[in-house]
Amino acid sequence: MTTNVHKANGGPSNGGNKGGGKNGKGDNKASVPADANPVAKEAVTVVDPRLLVRQEGFKGYLTEFGRKMRSGDLGAVPVIVGIAIIWAVFQWKDSAFLSPKNLSDLSILLGGTGMISVGIVFVLLLGEIDLSVGSVSGLAAATLAVLNVNHGVPEGIAVIAALASGAALGAVHGFFFAKIGVPAFVVTLAGLLAWNGLMLQVLGTTGTISIDDDSFVRTLTAHYFSQLIAAYGAATVATAGFFLAQFLDSRRRKAVGIPSRPLSEILVRTAVLAVIVFAAAWRLNEYKGLPLGLVIFVAVLVILDFVVRRTSYGRKVIALGGSVEAARRAGINVVAIRISVYSLAGLMAACGGLMIASRVGSASQQAGTGNLLMEAIAAAVIGGTSLFGGRGSVWSALLGMLVIGSISSGMNLLGVANSVQYMITGGVLLAAVVIDSVSRRTQRSAGRG
Repeated sequence: MTTNVHKANGGPSNGGNKGGGKNGKGDNKASVPADANPVAKEAVTVVDPRLLVRQEGFKGYLTEFGRKMRSGDLGAVPVIVGIAIIWAVFQWKDSAFLSPKNLSDLSILLGGTGMISVGIVFVLLLGEIDLSVGSVSGLAAATLAVLNVNHGVPEGIAVIAALASGAALGAVHGFFFAKIGVPAFVVTLAGLLAWNGLMLQVLGTTGTISIDDDSFVRTLTAHYFSQLIAAYGAATVATAGFFLAQFLDSRRRKAVGIPSRPLSEILVRTAVLAVIVFAAAWRLNEYKGLPLGLVIFVAVLVILDFVVRRTSYGRKVIALGGSVEAARRAGINVVAIRISVYSLAGLMAACGGLMIASRVGSASQQAGTGNLLMEAIAAAVIGGTSLFGGRGSVWSALLGMLVIGSISSGMNLLGVANSVQYMITGGVLLAAVVIDSVSRRTQRSAGRG
């Protein structure tokens, strides 16, 4: 039995009317009408999840969630489950883990390395790497301290100079990589060594320069909004902003006739977020209140998340990470995007360096060294940003830092040696990369990679 085979556009194939039987003769009894469009049994109809939820309600949501898990589209599920397990285990081992003081200290710890990790996320979206961010952060802190403390330059100008130096150094890395063609690994490795040496040169023989406790930089991590309304107000703004963004996005999609999330799903998502942020506000208010450093870090995440998801620049970065050649054919200026991303990574490294200097109260020869670089990269990867480019979110920096910071905090409470902490963090990083690799392979086999 034979049938006429149709092309994707519905027309018959070249050989469809020349006989489909074994002897080359047509089999009219088995022929299919010209307007038929047979579908293979193995074919899977792709349905927009928002349309599925609208048609089937919560059952449709569960169906779509299961399909994503089977196809390897795990999203942030593994890291969220990991954070829940880590917190449960450490709280079971030591009830002080979820105490207001420990959670407040953890929130302060997120800012410095987290800022650096945000820049790493952008670089990873390109499918590249930046090994220089640790040294750039240390040089930025040294620049600030030398200008402001040693030479009496006004603090505002010193801060701008430090941030500008980070952006400029990142642009240098991007130029050699994008314009000259030197591999990013080599360029940024050279930067790691060169800028660390320049930091030592800038600091001179003093080695360590203390930052005034009353300075603006110092207050970045030392200041707390002690009023109860501050934390609860921030939680309210976050919840309302999330709901408004989701609701307006749904209205825009409905206006142009494409599937959108139903109001019920938006309300459920908002309720889950409200529980998390108000619980965090309550615990922070039990100690000193809302830390300014946490507010700054979250504000940066919100702004850069908007850049990635809602601007043409963000779409170009993701497109470039998916396929350089396809992006070039689409008219994207590959060189300019690459240079700008590395410049942004340098700027975020400088921001992180200032946050770390604020927390420790000084700029020293150890700034930007040690495991800072590895933690920044690990946070981005553990949080869900792919090492292969084209997939990730700036919120990965927050999730990854929660994992790393929680492990460090919990181990310190239990008196575990640093060597064991490094081994455990390394194991978590390896697990994250394995999950990413398996997820990509599964998506490819499901026709979604």
